[in-house]
Amino acid sequence: MDIKTMKRLISFCKPYLKYLFMALMFSALQIIFTLLIPVFIGQAVDHIIGKGLVDFDLLVWKIILIAGSVGIAEIFDWLVVRTSNMMTYSITKDLRTQLFSKYSTLPLRYIDSHAHGDLMSRMINDIDLIGDGLLQGFTHLFSGVATIVGTIGFMLYINVPIAMIVIILTPLSLVVATVIANKTYKFFQEQLALRGELSGYVEEMIGNQKVVKAFGYEDENQVRFEEINHRLYLSGVKSQFLGALANPSTRVVNSIVYASVCLAGALYVVAGNMSVGALSSFLSYANQYTKPFNEISNVFTELQTAFASAARVFKLLDTSSEDIVLQPQTIERVKGHIQIQNLSFAYEEGQSLIENLNVEAQPGQTVAIVGPTGCGKTTLINLLMRFYDPLKGQILIDGVNTQSMDREYLRGLYGMVLQDSWLFSGTIKENIAYGREVAEEEIVEAAQSAHAHKFIMQLKDGYDTLVSEDGGNLSQGQKQLLCIARIMLMKPPMLILDEATSSIDTRTEKQIQDAFDTMMQGRTTFIVAHRLSTIQKADQILVMDHGHIIEQGKHHELLEKKGFYHHLYYSQFDLKN
Repeated sequence: MDIKTMKRLISFCKPYLKYLFMALMFSALQIIFTLLIPVFIGQAVDHIIGKGLVDFDLLVWKIILIAGSVGIAEIFDWLVVRTSNMMTYSITKDLRTQLFSKYSTLPLRYIDSHAHGDLMSRMINDIDLIGDGLLQGFTHLFSGVATIVGTIGFMLYINVPIAMIVIILTPLSLVVATVIANKTYKFFQEQLALRGELSGYVEEMIGNQKVVKAFGYEDENQVRFEEINHRLYLSGVKSQFLGALANPSTRVVNSIVYASVCLAGALYVVAGNMSVGALSSFLSYANQYTKPFNEISNVFTELQTAFASAARVFKLLDTSSEDIVLQPQTIERVKGHIQIQNLSFAYEEGQSLIENLNVEAQPGQTVAIVGPTGCGKTTLINLLMRFYDPLKGQILIDGVNTQSMDREYLRGLYGMVLQDSWLFSGTIKENIAYGREVAEEEIVEAAQSAHAHKFIMQLKDGYDTLVSEDGGNLSQGQKQLLCIARIMLMKPPMLILDEATSSIDTRTEKQIQDAFDTMMQGRTTFIVAHRLSTIQKADQILVMDHGHIIEQGKHHELLEKKGFYHHLYYSQFDLKN
């Protein structure tokens, strides 16, 4: 068990100490009234032994005391559960809030290199397991320990020698529980890691079922899934077997303790050194004394899982976030003069993608970036938006280094339409506005400019039509139009169009291109395009290959050079020139 993880998890309790103190107080009161019950039972037994010696008045009073103690103990038990629940679920709420906030500050490098299903598993499954462990711990661990201590006190009060038998045999149960708990911890850690791997694989396959079916990859998927699932099965069997072993193991030890108490107590009663009622009370305490050990062994299993889950969550929380600019610079009036100077970048150390890149875009210019797959087009866009930072060199906007700007401010300067359109579950109106408080007339105007208004009005509920998760009830082209309308509503000073018309038919593409021409007027624009027909009006075209600009100029200039762009352009149309 990681002590640092345990201390850190406990530190989350600080804001909710009042609930902890209340739970401990109610638990103590519940235990007191529970432990009084065997005393009253023993006294009642002593008053009904022997012919003609039954004291009915005293017996009725003892029954009232027993019933009252049971009722009060149950009320306090309910209060313990209530207060511990409030504390536990407040802590898990805080953990989820911190973790979700962390996701928004993680570098894209980290997000891209980790399975999304595993990241989701930490947010949902791991924190659920932390909550279950804390709930078990606070509702049972304290009450179990307090019950043990209280029971020993009452047993010492009744008969010291017999109580000493119980105390001497107690460490056996603790040793057994501790040894098993230590062995299960590593298996629970392995199990959680495999759950994350399985979640990531399932999420990936479900999200790409069209591709899976198109390539007939179902059988291979099943084999891979079963391999991961089998490893999870083996790890689960081992961890659950050892976890389940704790309870019966402690029960064996506790049964030995109970049998010893029965034998010793019977001898004391026969010798006249203890009453039958006192023995009855002592046996009740011996029985109560063994139960907390069984509960504590279960708590250890839950806590092992909770700490293993917490270690995964804290590891993610401790991951370095995007660096924060302490004194960020802003631009009073953005003109859009962009300079890329001596830029170098690599995703993996020693595998350079972009080297010594120099580009300048004057305010209002349109810069198109073309080239074969993997040449660095999208990477350059990522660097402009500071999704990644360069290894060397700098990017300036109106003379201000983008690395001296706050990322949120920088990204707000660009309107970005991506190749992969993204919509969330909500109405079409909400998707176009995307969290901005704007009049409905502005939303409609943006949709009309993006040529999306017509298809929206053909839908049953128009702008109030609900979009399913990731826009599953719309075509790819319709989703792209809504994303373009979203950018048109923003009216940013600069634009980035990454294959913005890739999923739109030729007729609609012409309409969108006209809308883009209007929107791009006076705005510096970077266009990543495979369809070279869409960039013929660009002020400059950058032809990239292996992270270098191999050609640069206007459309007609590059065609006249009869170089790489000339070959790329005519091969796209299967023309000879």
